[in-house]
Amino acid sequence: MHPPSRQDYISINFAGQGSGSYNNSKQWRRQSCWRKWKQLSRLQRSLILILLFICGIASYPAVTEQLRDGDPETDSNSVFPHVLPEAVKQDQPPLPEPTSQRKLSNRRGPPVLQNRLQKKENASNTVVEDKASDNKKEGEEEEVISRRGPEGPKDGENKEGSPANQKVQLSIQSVANWREAVQEAFRHAWKGYKDFAWGHDELRPLSKSYSEWFGLGLTLIDSLDTMWILGLKEEFEEAKTWVATELTFNKNVDVNLFESTIRILGGLLSTYHLTGDTLFLDKAKDIGSRLMPAFNTPSKIPYSDVNIGKGTAHPPRWTSDSTVAEVTSIQLEFRELSRLTQEPQYQAAVAEVMKQVHKLNGKLDGLVPMFINTNNGQFTHQGIYTLGARADSYYEYLLKQWIQGGKKENELLEDYLQAIEGVKNNLLQKSSPNGLTFVGEVSHGQFSPKMDHLVCFLPGTLALGAYNGLPADHMDLAKQLMETCYQMYIQMETGLSPEIVHFNMHQGSTRDIEVKLADRHNLLRPETVESLFYLYRFTKDQKYREWGWKILQNFNKYTKVSSGGYTSINNVRDPDYPSPRDKMESFFLGETLKYLYLLFSDDPNLISLDQYVFNTEAHPLPIWPSN
Repeated sequence: MHPPSRQDYISINFAGQGSGSYNNSKQWRRQSCWRKWKQLSRLQRSLILILLFICGIASYPAVTEQLRDGDPETDSNSVFPHVLPEAVKQDQPPLPEPTSQRKLSNRRGPPVLQNRLQKKENASNTVVEDKASDNKKEGEEEEVISRRGPEGPKDGENKEGSPANQKVQLSIQSVANWREAVQEAFRHAWKGYKDFAWGHDELRPLSKSYSEWFGLGLTLIDSLDTMWILGLKEEFEEAKTWVATELTFNKNVDVNLFESTIRILGGLLSTYHLTGDTLFLDKAKDIGSRLMPAFNTPSKIPYSDVNIGKGTAHPPRWTSDSTVAEVTSIQLEFRELSRLTQEPQYQAAVAEVMKQVHKLNGKLDGLVPMFINTNNGQFTHQGIYTLGARADSYYEYLLKQWIQGGKKENELLEDYLQAIEGVKNNLLQKSSPNGLTFVGEVSHGQFSPKMDHLVCFLPGTLALGAYNGLPADHMDLAKQLMETCYQMYIQMETGLSPEIVHFNMHQGSTRDIEVKLADRHNLLRPETVESLFYLYRFTKDQKYREWGWKILQNFNKYTKVSSGGYTSINNVRDPDYPSPRDKMESFFLGETLKYLYLLFSDDPNLISLDQYVFNTEAHPLPIWPSN
């Protein structure tokens, strides 16, 4: 409302009163009332106060009822039309069509122009419907959250139909709704892939097109076991038909050894174990044998790239190095391929890598540098230690190989335990002002409070180790880091984590987390929900489910594209315009949604952690029988 102009005022004068007489009149009336009140007896004043109190009590239900129902004129929903209930007052003008339902075809074109068009129209082009929350009764989520607490049911309240039992039933129904919401999210993502990117590597949901990395249907293969686990049999059968009739690895194309192993080989092996269909094992044998030329190096440390049609391999153009994480995070898959085929060369090749890395100098209390040379087999770029990109899954696969092999390979366990001590001694710090425990980095002796979102795999890995008999303080650390990873989400304006954060450590800091402009993107990564899954499986603490549900809601709100699919975004700090990137990574279907569904599952035998170990792309592989 604009401030009133001079002509908006109406001047009123009372005869015989000067400029300040109106205020004087109010003061006189107040004094007069007080004089009359003082003239009343104590009994009269008490009766008046009692009557006023009774009137206040009588009016309370009406007031609280109105507050509970909400006033359509002041309700916060009316500020954000995209979350308004469908039923609105008849006398209200029709709301504009939600941006989630507008067509996105007019957003093609150069990125700068496309961004301007999206900003002008309303950045919430990816903000859309969440069916589970639409179907949820008002206040249902709040009830689930409030149900946590130390007190148990009182005597007589644990019978069927009692308030305590009704709350439990409501909680079960809520979690069932959350599972359905994950299924719906997958169907929506799959619709975009099927409509605009079928058989190709990755969906570009805004431009309704696709991008190729290897040209091998990467998203489809990465999603096979997710569809099976989620019970989406119709979608699975469509994908299986494509694998049977269209998928071929006889192509003159360079692929990345690590990415092809964890996504394609791992995905095919996992799907074979879940379904028993030898189609997937045959395809796994094919791609596995075509990746083996990568190991033909002077040091037996594999090259990063393989031409699966020509049978040749090479390092990147700019270096002869491979990253440590990539060469030490292919073991679960090749070991399993050897077990299934009874062909030992696969396991022998990856075991040689682990053997050499185990013996190398240049570690810091078990922490490894990020690069290794394929010619001489030595660490390069020494002095930099991180649990983020280029090193992360080395630590994960130390533990998981030990579990996969029946806890017999002590060398792997020793390296893992030493590395966790190295994390505690060199990388672990607390932030200011709230004391969040985080994992930083060391560069040539200098500590940096930088933490990648990728590091959020660590709470789940620590918890998995503790579950398998490793020290109990690993679980304590897992819980602390899990809280930190969740804070990386909820302290952002969109409720989604950036790719990289920096923690404040100086006393007097006003916030724990800072994010540089270049690090504010979110790629739909799975690491935090992966760890939430492990923490819930082992502790049964409902808060981890609630955290996962909030993350899924924010994915739906800021990354869901109405025509199908989800998109990575550039800016988690700007809820009005998160700046969509127009790309849906295959791991969103292969990992993120899979872990969310398992987090909300009440069946501990749905991918039992006593029977399966997940590869770093969330493809479950069997733990070997101990004999």
